[in-house]
Amino acid sequence: MFSKWFEKKDTASSAADNLPATQSISRADTADSEQRPAKKSRPRRKKRVAKSQWSLAQFQVPEKEGQSRFHDLELPLSIMHAIADLGFEYCSPIQQAVLPYTLDGYDAIGKAQTGTGKTAAFLLTALNDLLNNPIEDERFMAEPRVVVIAPTRELVMQIAKDAQDLSKYTDLNVEMLIGGVDYAGQLKRIQSRIVDIVVATPGRLIDFLTRNDLKLDQVEILVIDEADRMLDMGFIPQVRRIVRACPAKQNRQTLLFSATFTDDVLRLTEQWTIDPVKIEMEPDRVAADTVNQKVYMIAAEDKFTVLKNILSSDEVSSAIVFANRRDQTRWLYERLSKTPVTCGMLSGEVAQQKRTSTLKRFKEGKIKVLVATDVAGRGIHVNGISHVINYNLPEDPEDYVHRIGRTGRAGETGTSISLACEDDAFMLLDIEAALGQKLDCEQPPPSYTE
Repeated sequence: MFSKWFEKKDTASSAADNLPATQSISRADTADSEQRPAKKSRPRRKKRVAKSQWSLAQFQVPEKEGQSRFHDLELPLSIMHAIADLGFEYCSPIQQAVLPYTLDGYDAIGKAQTGTGKTAAFLLTALNDLLNNPIEDERFMAEPRVVVIAPTRELVMQIAKDAQDLSKYTDLNVEMLIGGVDYAGQLKRIQSRIVDIVVATPGRLIDFLTRNDLKLDQVEILVIDEADRMLDMGFIPQVRRIVRACPAKQNRQTLLFSATFTDDVLRLTEQWTIDPVKIEMEPDRVAADTVNQKVYMIAAEDKFTVLKNILSSDEVSSAIVFANRRDQTRWLYERLSKTPVTCGMLSGEVAQQKRTSTLKRFKEGKIKVLVATDVAGRGIHVNGISHVINYNLPEDPEDYVHRIGRTGRAGETGTSISLACEDDAFMLLDIEAALGQKLDCEQPPPSYTE
């Protein structure tokens, strides 16, 4: 789902003039950019003629001051048809800022949380380039033109689904490569047809490269999503190997997104990009606008009682409960399973097939509550989640922002409730610093403690 995708502008050329106050954009030597060598060495080719009989006349979107329509970006008709089907009309702030540059082939680095529309930004860039530059010569199996790498299986699955939704009126093929599922089945799909876009976790992509079952020497666009999480999870050596397997940075477009711009992330961008556009979307605006944040101060032994009563209330229609560790997640799931609340569990110890089916049931409304770790929760993009509950406060403040970003998506409002006790209340100071705002602490209503 493309939650919180869009919001808008009036022309693509004026996007940089309409940036919201909470984001910044910069590019070294912008005035001299015309003297910079062309990003792509391959020749430009004729645009494909859209096969669809659909026309833009069927997708009328009025202009709004300060916002960008997708109409203004001159995207191929097949992509616009898919956007219309998805019901999106205006660009989100990060799309408004970055697309006028990335559609012209510039590298980009973006500081943005999930739920800001960054996935659509890099997918639209990739699809636009592939459709405008079809390969007329012979192509070979297992040689993708676009590679997207992301840290978790769930996030890869969501990106691949979004890519398929956006490319459904084209003849482009999307494949995902993730661990925990049958390698032979993935290999069969890769070898059965020409693949244009591969979305993968670093480990599984390395498996394919090591066995020479996939070649990256024809990659034209490389996308690295959630670079900071890649660092945290120790994936950077694998990512470096993937980057080395691609053409040199002068001969590809590189798009990198991260929730934070740490020194390590910035050093990576210097190595992997050329003169990138830099976009920063501040997380406090992402977190505060649509999410009502509550902190309940309670004793540790009362946490489960309060959690159970919250989930049983009529106010909660769909919720995610976050815990810091796998064992805590399993313990919560086992205890909640003994209550009338329908629940599922997402963590690294759950088999991939089970995780996929659990997430599907949650999206379909057959499960009211998901209990998840931060890593598993990164790939959850589901509209209509009414509540996010932090059973434990996260040790990393950025994880707090990611957690509560699961609710209040796609223009809806949501509620986050953090259960703080003597063991983790001290983490509130760092979370407030990351948010740039004070969080009000209160006692839970008496009905929650009984």
